[in-house]
Amino acid sequence: MRTSAQRVREIYSVTIWGSVVNFLLLVFKFVAGILGNSAAMVADATHSLTDFITDIIVILFVRISSRPEDIDHGYGHGKYETLATAVIGLILLLVGAALFYNGVFSIYQVLCGNHLASPNAIALWAAVASIVMKELLYHYTRRVGQRLNSQAVVANAWHHRSDALSSIGTLVGIGGAILLGDGWCVLDPLAAVVVSFFIFKVSLLLIKPCVDELVEKSLPQETEDKILGIILSFPEVSSPHHLRTRQIGNIVAIEVHIRMDGSISLKHAHDITCKIESALRTEFGEYTHIGIHMEPVKSRETEYRVQMKGQR
Repeated sequence: MRTSAQRVREIYSVTIWGSVVNFLLLVFKFVAGILGNSAAMVADATHSLTDFITDIIVILFVRISSRPEDIDHGYGHGKYETLATAVIGLILLLVGAALFYNGVFSIYQVLCGNHLASPNAIALWAAVASIVMKELLYHYTRRVGQRLNSQAVVANAWHHRSDALSSIGTLVGIGGAILLGDGWCVLDPLAAVVVSFFIFKVSLLLIKPCVDELVEKSLPQETEDKILGIILSFPEVSSPHHLRTRQIGNIVAIEVHIRMDGSISLKHAHDITCKIESALRTEFGEYTHIGIHMEPVKSRETEYRVQMKGQR
């Protein structure tokens, strides 16, 4: 099984590769946008700059989230990774808003009769290079993030994908403006506006699960059913109840009450509980937080009295 140190090293590796690509692309795109007279390419370059910034965020926050439990963090530091994901989502939201604003402002200028500079071929080739590189980086980063169960890495992958989408819109706008002539230069900012909506969608998809986790939302029903199924697979156990679950970064936390025969020894009950914990960690990971409260099985007469009392 992969250790925490190995997981951090793999996250660092994929993020550093991404940061190198992002840095080279943002320099190339800024130069191409300025020399190529393309507002969309300059906006695209700004997007690549935010990609580079989020790479740094992932590196910093993952290092913190990998720290073990301490006196101030009994459940570990996993939510720092959730916080990193939320920051990336918010940055994407701001990038989308900036692209939308700049695009709408340029379109308004055209409608007022102002002339936009026609982009040229260097901006077009910069868009092609960005699409190819960022799409490859998206697939690589997303695959690693899913394998490591890292929300922050998967979020960073979607940031790469949003940059590729932005470059597709830029390519369409620049290509249309070049092929159709000066009268169609408005396609350049129009493409930026269309792309901004894709970026809004991605940012909201990243932020929502972070909010769910930070407000202690329970795990999905199918996951809780799987937990109960594992517990009930032990014949000595009955009536699991008061199940509470939550996500802490990439770690699952489970609290549950179970009933066992009250006449068995404490050691026997403890051994059964340890087996349940081992089965749950096999399913949900070695760092799963588990709290199991043991209770004696209620007699049928006691259960009947409690049930009748509850109906009164």
